Amino acid sequence: MVLYTSPFPNSFLSVLHSFSWGLIFPCYWFADRLVASFVPTTYEKRQRADDPCYFHALCIVITTPIYLALLVASLPFALIGFLLWSPLQSARRPYIYSRLEDKSHANGATLLTEWKAAGNGKSFCFGSANVCLLPDSLARFNNVFNTQARAKEIGRRIRNGASRPQIKIYIDSPTNTSISAASFSSLVSPQGGDSTNRTVNVGIKRTTSMEYKGDNSGSNNSEDSRDDKAGAGEPNEGEENTCIVRINGEDNGHMSDIETDTVNGQANASGPAEHSLEGDTELSKTPNQKQKEGDSGSLDSYSASRESLVKVRVGDGTVDQGTVNNKLLYKASVMKKTSVRKKKHTDETFDHEISAFFPANLDFLCLQEVFDKRAAEKLKEQLHHYFEYIVYDVGVYSCHACCSFKFVNSGLLFASRYPVMDAAYHCYPNGKGTDSLASKGALFLKVQVGSTPQDQRIVGYISCTHLQAIAGDTTVRCEQLDMLQDWLSEFRKSTSSSSTANPEELVAFDVICGDLNFDNCSSEDKLEQQHSLFTHYKDPCRIGPGEDKPWAIGTLLDPEGLYDDEVCTPDNLQKVLESEEGRKGYLVYPTSKNHNSSQKGRKASLKGNGRRIDYMLYTEEGLYLEWKVEVEEFSFITQLAGLTDHLPVAMRLMVSTGEDDP
Repeated sequence: MVLYTSPFPNSFLSVLHSFSWGLIFPCYWFADRLVASFVPTTYEKRQRADDPCYFHALCIVITTPIYLALLVASLPFALIGFLLWSPLQSARRPYIYSRLEDKSHANGATLLTEWKAAGNGKSFCFGSANVCLLPDSLARFNNVFNTQARAKEIGRRIRNGASRPQIKIYIDSPTNTSISAASFSSLVSPQGGDSTNRTVNVGIKRTTSMEYKGDNSGSNNSEDSRDDKAGAGEPNEGEENTCIVRINGEDNGHMSDIETDTVNGQANASGPAEHSLEGDTELSKTPNQKQKEGDSGSLDSYSASRESLVKVRVGDGTVDQGTVNNKLLYKASVMKKTSVRKKKHTDETFDHEISAFFPANLDFLCLQEVFDKRAAEKLKEQLHHYFEYIVYDVGVYSCHACCSFKFVNSGLLFASRYPVMDAAYHCYPNGKGTDSLASKGALFLKVQVGSTPQDQRIVGYISCTHLQAIAGDTTVRCEQLDMLQDWLSEFRKSTSSSSTANPEELVAFDVICGDLNFDNCSSEDKLEQQHSLFTHYKDPCRIGPGEDKPWAIGTLLDPEGLYDDEVCTPDNLQKVLESEEGRKGYLVYPTSKNHNSSQKGRKASLKGNGRRIDYMLYTEEGLYLEWKVEVEEFSFITQLAGLTDHLPVAMRLMVSTGEDDP
């Protein structure tokens, strides 16, 4: 299958489309600004309350007639542009495939060789988020604004979180099992360029996070890191950009020693490792969030989060503290661990957490509500610093097939570190109300993640979707879930080049990500909860219809509280969501026919831990029979605090081949 790298099959249609949109855009922009002037966010309301001179009100009085006059003047040109633009959409392709052109930062082909070296399997990390990148006037109805600036900020935060060095922390403690929410702000790194492992003894100060600083904005794996790895003679896959820390605890529960082993000689493989935390990085600010000094969500903060803390190791060894250069290099939250991994819910087979950061080494990213085309371009530019392959501007416009008129695309965006082999998009034909104005649908992708020693391709399937949003449209969503399953089955059949007797491809995973707009606890969503999709695909957060696991939390934030000081930074939002009372104040909760619709009046009877409408599903059906797929960890992420009204989610899958290590 050919991947479409441009929206139209020839340059003439592309030029004509650009010309028609150029005629429409001024009218669109003036209308957007005019409406936005009268839909303030809570952040703007607070600012205006502190304005004794009513300066903003005066600006509205002056700019409104200007916008109106310009809007009226641009209408004739917009009409001409629309008459050209609309018929062109029948020739438009359903998506744009973008591949990183800078070969020095491209490493997709290199990743394909990792499977052979992995021996007994490999893990893959998936992320999903609804980022609410609507035209500014519409985004304000969700209490977010400045779409263009948010798009750039969201992209930078995602790639900063995913491209930071992975930190592995091992805790040796016979008694201390309550280290969740503990963090370390005095973790230090020895000076010196040698590649030998070093051990560090320092005091531990509890804070909310620790920061890694370095120039890691390029590729996620630089040439230097690969050279260092080869020079150090380390054959282990997945260990690049890794700092190993061991913490020994005393009997009284206080941690006494920290041992750090810097794998491959450098904890920072793509930038200098000697930066002071004070005054080194200029923090950017978005209009809808106040960045605070040391904020873990800042643009240049390469921070290690709890989801990257894996495995357990026992050992001893210290070094004189006088040999250590006491500079802060890392900022890391720590999960509950002892000498064997302990979890709050001991019957769970995988790790789960609320993290202030996107997982390190994120492989695949599915985004929803990237509706604004200019914002999509800004977001793509930022994500390309980490992801080599991106599919964006997904959907159809105008009248298309059996669908009603579509003013905006599907809002879906997919980013991958691994090569995309095939892609297909389908539009849901049964959208209702305002949802029918967008070409909501499903994007299906086939990616190559490796090859066997016999040169068989190892592939994976990923589906990204966004269902009907209007409350009460249960039947519509169930029909869309039916179509999703049918389309996915057709996509797998049409893109498979294997036969049972002679398999040319081995399927490693099949994952569905997206905003399904129903939760597993609301009484009004019972039909969706019992849909057949959940008999074929597993939800790591779900026990059964109507019941989530105790650690699962809602992903829909209360828009009114987005800019409260308690939740406006990733660290603060993480702290709030880790407490039951905090969740009640800032998450939207499942609805019940027996309760009043006012959330504040029914806090005592709230069900579950919030409305979880963003899903990560996986299946064991249709995969290579000799392989086993298991969830390694699941995360609810707060790194986009103040930028969207949804919590991103991430899931790491381990594909085990059952083979012995080489």
